[in-house]
Amino acid sequence: MGSGYFNNDDAPVNQNPQAKGLLGSGWRPLSRQFNWDFFWHLLSQDSWQLSQKALAVASDIADAMGRNEYTWWANLLNVFSENTRYKVDEFWNYVTPEPLAPNYRCKEVLNTETPIAQTVSRDSIPIDYVLNRLQEITVLKILDLLGRPDVITQYYMERYYYYPVARFVNWDRLETLGTIYAYWSKYEVWLQVDTYEKGRKYYSIMSNNLAPLINKATYNLAVMLSGYKSRVGQIHSQFPIKSFPADIQSFTDKIQQAILDQNQLAVLVHGEPGTGKTAWTQAVAKEILMPLGYVIFILDHDAVENFVPPSYLERICLIINEADNLAQDRGGEAAQYNNKTEHILSLLDGTLYQSVIEEGGIQAQQKLVVLMTCNTTERLDPAVLRKGRVDFIYEFVHRFV
Repeated sequence: MGSGYFNNDDAPVNQNPQAKGLLGSGWRPLSRQFNWDFFWHLLSQDSWQLSQKALAVASDIADAMGRNEYTWWANLLNVFSENTRYKVDEFWNYVTPEPLAPNYRCKEVLNTETPIAQTVSRDSIPIDYVLNRLQEITVLKILDLLGRPDVITQYYMERYYYYPVARFVNWDRLETLGTIYAYWSKYEVWLQVDTYEKGRKYYSIMSNNLAPLINKATYNLAVMLSGYKSRVGQIHSQFPIKSFPADIQSFTDKIQQAILDQNQLAVLVHGEPGTGKTAWTQAVAKEILMPLGYVIFILDHDAVENFVPPSYLERICLIINEADNLAQDRGGEAAQYNNKTEHILSLLDGTLYQSVIEEGGIQAQQKLVVLMTCNTTERLDPAVLRKGRVDFIYEFVHRFV
């Protein structure tokens, strides 16, 4: 079924002052265009309703023209009265297709409120803020990748407006009073923008396959969740893999192959302080994982027990340093006050991770790599080292730093 509209720059303007503000900022009234395909569809599928509405509007016009107590020219003016025009407009809206609107049946939706408000307290790490910030960055980068849309409309005060796409610069410059809709036919992507108070906006991107755009938008992103240093940025590696001893380089080759072959991988490296464990995880993230499209999350002690992998990301790497201070042996007294062990185990088992995949609604298959470091494996809970949870364990013995 075809749908079309014509843009009438001379159409009457909504008298609301804010609607005039839309016109002043470049928006134009959007009027519907008659479409034969749509009309024949109505005629074949709903001919009774079409006939009833056509007779009703014809009757209204006849009543306006047939008043005996007024002259012919007064009756002619009555045809253009507000009430008659409303009836005619109602019929016109019925026999013409509605302006393009998002397909809410799209399988995948990614949204964000912007700008993200940060709330920080002394008792908690702002995990939600940083993860929301990551989602905001992802949405805005996707919009940059999409570029200029094919159609931009806005629904405000029961009326549609359109924005000439040739004049489009960016989304921040668009005056938004109601709800904005945009469409990219090349990517089959819809955008809906709703306005909040104090200049806040809510972006919703809809498509049947957002994964390629999300992967491009999140390329080379890293997230640190560590107290007040929590932030979104890029992974930094001071030492390249080739600067490590030969045995570690050989071990790294095995890890690289396993990353390519497995959907989920857990690696534990241990050794005395200064043997380069943390530097190695950063090098692997920078040189192996980042080029493959993994988003890197570096978690500190407090972040581990509150972190849930974002379901819209296709590939995730978690770096957990000092794992022996986190996943402590639950048989020991120190672990009685530590509930981080269960959370790490659920990440390694995939129980928490799989539940996020099933409920998230965007990705059916996600890849997870967990890189953990510790000084000694003796304090680790035996369940962590159980077969099937950690795929590779390696001891760093060479003094690196």
